Amino acid sequence: MPLWIPITIAAAFAQNLRSALQRQLAASLDTDGATYVRFLYGWPVALAYLWGVATVSGEAFPEPNGDFLVFCLVGGLAQIAGTALLIASFRTRNFVVGTTYSKTETAQTALFGLIVLGDVLSPIAALAILISLAGVMAISVARTEMTLGRIFVSWTERAALLGLSSGAGFGISAVCYRAASLSLGYEGFALPAAYTLAWVLGIQTGVMTVWLLARGRRQLANSLRQWRAGSLVGLTGALGSIGWFSAMTLQNAAYVRALGQIELVFTFTASVLWFRERINRTEIVGVALVTGGILLLILG
Repeated sequence: MPLWIPITIAAAFAQNLRSALQRQLAASLDTDGATYVRFLYGWPVALAYLWGVATVSGEAFPEPNGDFLVFCLVGGLAQIAGTALLIASFRTRNFVVGTTYSKTETAQTALFGLIVLGDVLSPIAALAILISLAGVMAISVARTEMTLGRIFVSWTERAALLGLSSGAGFGISAVCYRAASLSLGYEGFALPAAYTLAWVLGIQTGVMTVWLLARGRRQLANSLRQWRAGSLVGLTGALGSIGWFSAMTLQNAAYVRALGQIELVFTFTASVLWFRERINRTEIVGVALVTGGILLLILG
């Protein structure tokens, strides 16, 4: 089995844990604050991981070049913008539309990967991504009155445009992270991935710090007071990011993001087995499509 596959699955699992922990901070922090702790407390973990990789490998730190710095900056800002646009879509009347269209991230990642890096999808991989995308969109509307047919005819609505823009932000960030890591010119994957992650989280922490200071210092102070819960969010978030960056250094970012949709299967399984929640037919179909797309991607 190619190494990027278990790394991606582990990253998706860690991201699922981070999301669950981050939701617990919603009572004491607003959206910006809850997002900030992910960067603030994740950055030290990323730096420690970078030091560990360099120590074990015995390799010197890479020399950052112009392309590397540009890709890190654009990718970090694109991820922040994608998050902000997704939150904005939640506040629209048809927020389900926005959420569903944000799930086009994987398809957009494939497009940006082709434009920026020349990463071409195989026909089987393209089919797998489309199957998974249909499953993700089905899950998005499963517990609403919205149908997939109505989703497809509402693509010009503000919510849909916000969702598409959010997906574009996440797609651009994924491709930029892969491009930044590859621009370092290393044969291995661990050190360039760790080095890129440390730079990106540093940039994002700095940008979010300035943003919170400009908005007022209350959320910044609250983020520091919530250091215990924030540290867990930062740890799980950094572990997930280590996996994402490593996998995207090894493989086409679109493949990695497509396989990463297994996170939905983890969430679905937990809701059924742990929380004993009821499921409906559309959710079952959606999970089956996501699983089928993932299996096709791996076997293909």
